Amino acid sequence: MNYFEFYEIPVTFKVDEAGLRTKFYALSKKYHPDFFTLATDDEQSEALRLSTLNNEAYKVLNDFDKRMKYILQQKEVLAEEGKNEIPQDFLMEMMEINEPLMELQFDFDEKTYNKTVQQLQEKKDTLYTSIANIIENYADDTANADALEKVKLYYLKNRYLLRIAENLDKFAP
Repeated sequence: MNYFEFYEIPVTFKVDEAGLRTKFYALSKKYHPDFFTLATDDEQSEALRLSTLNNEAYKVLNDFDKRMKYILQQKEVLAEEGKNEIPQDFLMEMMEINEPLMELQFDFDEKTYNKTVQQLQEKKDTLYTSIANIIENYADDTANADALEKVKLYYLKNRYLLRIAENLDKFAP
């Protein structure tokens, strides 16, 4: 079952987080296996399945990046891990950030570190701005392939930037 259907909410990149949490708690209470101890084996199995589904759905829908990945996978826009290509021009841009990262690895310099952190944040902000309108106004019934392709590129590029940020964090003072 589709996670959005399970929670009875529309497919969207921007969910009502408070509403999602409320629905999660209600379903947690409804399907908690402890409430089915006297039920039949089939009913216990079904409660466990639905409880697990509830936990998995909440974990995905409550996280922006996981939710985005889930929608892109459901729409069959995102290929399997490792089979998606990041545009070459973006990778060339990233050399500006990767070069100081290599320098920091061998010789930490706080000024270079701070500049690199700032560049990375600027890239992330610019990247999000390029798709903010799609994210804010996405409706499953009016979505088009071009919009989903732009979100996919954002997702892939943002993941790349997150990996750089993780590497950069290793050098943090």
